[in-house]
Amino acid sequence: MTPLTLRAKRRRSALVTLGFLAPWIIGFSVFFAYPLISTVYFSFMHYDGFRPPTWNGTRNWSYVFTQYPFFWPALRNTMWLVLVMVTTRVVFGLGIGLLITKIKTGTGLFRTAFYLPYLAPPVAATMAFAFLLNPGTGPVNHLLGDIGLPQPGWFNDPSWSKPALTLLALWGIGDLMVIFMAALLDVPKEQYEAAELDGAGPWQRFRFVTLPNISPIVMFAVVTGVIQTMQYYTQPIVAGKVASGIIGNAGQQFEPGYPEKSTLTLPQLVYNLGFQRFDTGSACVIALILFALAMAFTALLMRRRGGLIQAGD
Repeated sequence: MTPLTLRAKRRRSALVTLGFLAPWIIGFSVFFAYPLISTVYFSFMHYDGFRPPTWNGTRNWSYVFTQYPFFWPALRNTMWLVLVMVTTRVVFGLGIGLLITKIKTGTGLFRTAFYLPYLAPPVAATMAFAFLLNPGTGPVNHLLGDIGLPQPGWFNDPSWSKPALTLLALWGIGDLMVIFMAALLDVPKEQYEAAELDGAGPWQRFRFVTLPNISPIVMFAVVTGVIQTMQYYTQPIVAGKVASGIIGNAGQQFEPGYPEKSTLTLPQLVYNLGFQRFDTGSACVIALILFALAMAFTALLMRRRGGLIQAGD
């Protein structure tokens, strides 16, 4: 085979490979690379969406970190939700999955009962929870008062607003329940039988048999939970509007974070800056911070999992 023919063959092979990769390359370029590069570009520009962008240097970054009063409360709230909400959702979802796999009768009924809340639209579910947890007229506080327990302010109390959002997230646990159930049912029964013969109790079987087998699913649930919580927008802003009584007043300006910035999250700031204040540059700065945090959490979790696997080996 001559060098010219060999080069032509390699060129055809490369073109065929690019043809197969073209859908992914186009999708990656259009939906990830171009938006990310544009976000970085606009973070150094003064741009209101109407006039052409002008160079602004690092003023947008300086404004977000030192002058914008909502950034640090929103960052603290987002980190709280990532640490507490994601952890409780994974633990609760795993517990419900374990419970249903152990039930002998009525499994389909329990599956349906736990999965249906996940299908509820986020806005409707949040409004329903805001009604149920209303500190003055909500049935939950009436029930707590009847049995002599304290009656929290829930979405009207800064110290209870994030726990109330966590309860809302636990109510819609159906997605994690289904994932964990599938993983638990896939654990080989022979390993449980061998552990029982060795005298392992329920906790030992869970720790040394169940967890190692479902650890990839646990990691998947944690990573996707962190990414979803980093994008947490609808529930806190709807809860704040309902609790403040502003949701029925169309056209009225609303600063997110009621009460006292306790439900403020970083995605709300992106919308507030970019689409309400028309400060696209500062909105892009916060979007990049969100992206960096999500990548850092994911890398840390994957590194931690890799270390556990090596330690187990």
